[in-house]
Amino acid sequence: MEAGSDQGDMYTILREMAGSLAQLKVDVKVLQGENQAQSAKLKELDGVKTELEKQKAEIDKLKQQPQGKQVVFSASLLADGENTIGPFPSHTPLVFRRVVTNIGNAYSPNTGVFTAPHRGVYHFEWYIAQYGDPRHPTGVDLMKNTERVFMAWEQNSSGSFGSSSNGVNLVLESGDTTYVRLWNNTTVFDNTSHHTTFSGHLLFPL
Repeated sequence: MEAGSDQGDMYTILREMAGSLAQLKVDVKVLQGENQAQSAKLKELDGVKTELEKQKAEIDKLKQQPQGKQVVFSASLLADGENTIGPFPSHTPLVFRRVVTNIGNAYSPNTGVFTAPHRGVYHFEWYIAQYGDPRHPTGVDLMKNTERVFMAWEQNSSGSFGSSSNGVNLVLESGDTTYVRLWNNTTVFDNTSHHTTFSGHLLFPL
C-alpha cells in the first residue's frame, strides 16, 4: 500500500510540475510580448527624440542667422496729394517718398536708390500709373547700377486711368544699386491711393 501511495504522490507532483511548467511557458510568452512592445515603444521614442533634436538644431541655426540679413522695403511715389511727374527731356530716376517699410534701411527716400547691404538674391516689383494726359505714355525701367533690367509701359490715348507693372529676381553683390527710372518724354501719376510703388526684399543671402 505504501508503494502505491508513493507512486500516486509522484504522479501528483509530476502533474503539478507539468502545470507549473505550462504556466511558466505562458508567462514567458507574455513577458516576451511585453518586451517586444517595450522595444517598439523605445524605437518610437528614439525616433521622436531624433526628430526633436533635428528641429532644435534648425531653430538654433535660425537664431544664429544675423538679423542684418533681413532686408525689406516698400514705398510709393508721393507722400501725399496728387500729381503727374514728367515729362522730362531725358531719363530721370524716380524718388519714392512715402516709405511704408524699410527694414535694413537699404532704400533711400532721398535718392530713390536701393543699395544691397549683402550679396544675395533679391526680388523687386514696381507699379506705375497714368491718368489725365493722353499726349504722353508712362514708361519706366528698373535699373541695376547702370544696366537696364526690365521695363513697365502703359499707353492710354483716352486720358483715362491706366497702369502697368513688372517684377524680377536679381543676384546683387554688396553695394550694388537698383532704382526705377522714368523714360524721357513720359509721365507717371500718383495720388493718395498710392498707385505708383517700388518694393523689394532679400529672398536669401549667398
